[in-house]
Amino acid sequence: MRRLRPPEIMQLDHATIVTADLDTARRLFVDVAGLTQGARPPFSVDGYWLYADGRPVVHLVEATAPAPSIRTAPRIDHIAFRLQSAAEWQALLGRLSACGVGYQTAQVPQMGPQEAAMQIFVALAPGVVVEFVTALHHAQP
Repeated sequence: MRRLRPPEIMQLDHATIVTADLDTARRLFVDVAGLTQGARPPFSVDGYWLYADGRPVVHLVEATAPAPSIRTAPRIDHIAFRLQSAAEWQALLGRLSACGVGYQTAQVPQMGPQEAAMQIFVALAPGVVVEFVTALHHAQP
């Protein structure tokens, strides 16, 4: 019997969000999350490619059909960005405030060697949530 070679480790390439409000979504990811709007192929539908570290990691696409009125399962629930320092966390809070973006917070308890974390959830549109997370000690005033 032939042994299969283990798969190469894959890297997440990008997330695509389909939305009827492209500009609001773009502002959240550029003005709050700090991504950069960059080049995008000339697709037949409007949208943006948003970059981090020179790579297009979030693709925003204009919705061409009405959104369903109920949430279905299975689904991808949200996209999350990790902040590595207290300074980054405080700067994020400042940008959220300056842009008038509402959010909810949650705390993730410590689990074994994984330290406790603080989360911020921003509802971009019905059914689309963006999470920002950092170590709990970075979120302490």
